[in-house]
Amino acid sequence: MIFPLLSALSAFALTVLFLPMFIHYQRDHDEGQQIRGEGPKWHMKKTGTPIMGGLVFLSAIIVVVLVGALLMHQLGTQVWLFVLVIVLYGAIGFADDGIKLLKKRNMGLTAWQKLLAQILTAIIFVMIYLNDRPEQGLVFPGIGVSHSVIVFALFVGVWLVGFSNAVNLTDGLDGLVGGLGVIAYFTYGLIAFHEHQMSLGVICYAVAGALVGFLLFNHLPAQIFMGDVGSLALGGGLAVISILLQRPWSLLLIGLVFVLETASVILQVGSFKLRGKRIFKMTPIHHHFEMSGWSERKVVLVFWAVGLVSAAAYLLIFVF
Repeated sequence: MIFPLLSALSAFALTVLFLPMFIHYQRDHDEGQQIRGEGPKWHMKKTGTPIMGGLVFLSAIIVVVLVGALLMHQLGTQVWLFVLVIVLYGAIGFADDGIKLLKKRNMGLTAWQKLLAQILTAIIFVMIYLNDRPEQGLVFPGIGVSHSVIVFALFVGVWLVGFSNAVNLTDGLDGLVGGLGVIAYFTYGLIAFHEHQMSLGVICYAVAGALVGFLLFNHLPAQIFMGDVGSLALGGGLAVISILLQRPWSLLLIGLVFVLETASVILQVGSFKLRGKRIFKMTPIHHHFEMSGWSERKVVLVFWAVGLVSAAAYLLIFVF
């Protein structure tokens, strides 16, 4: 158990050490978030808050994971697949955030540019994964097992793209995604150790530790935002971990808040196009509760509680 603890503490320490320097650099260069005009008006005060904090905690995670896996003699395909996905999804987010900063606007890459890059990353993941595990079966609860490579590839594409965007959509309130990320990755860490998947456990604890360090600067009122570089990578990483543990469907419960946030957007858009009416006051759904009079702190704490309960329910029902 010493390696998981060390990975969490090391990632935490690196994040806490370098994040203040990064915040200071961005403030000195007047680089900050541009807030959407159509969002809640009280969010406008966050304009100018340093962004791209995900660059710091992702760097800490990658260093700790690679060094930890090397010391454990477990620097194998699983570790490289996780690193590959968070690096590539982080790069997509970095490009998106970079354009926003350079052009001083809230619009970065186009939706199609981001989607294409995310799909290409998923294709690379599938090719490497199937080369390492050619005999792959995908369980569909209540239906059966599919051994089709095409079905598996399509599923992985949906999972990686879907959850990277789901986490990105959720990242709209101070500390919301950071806290939910700690809960989700810590839960997968417990599952990994229960199944003697030490390398995956070290990865999960490293991410959780780094996010705890990030939350020290991201809780309300946030000194820095993680940006798309952080949220896209975290979401893609969760999808990868669920697949590597061969428990992909677990993410629907462990990541329940991310699912609900995404569903609220889909329902809102669908309802408006079909009926000309909105279901929620604003989406993603965390904004609906804000518009209903909840404070930002209350929304974050309640959503954290939902994430904690749903993750605990999965552990109690399907693991222990």
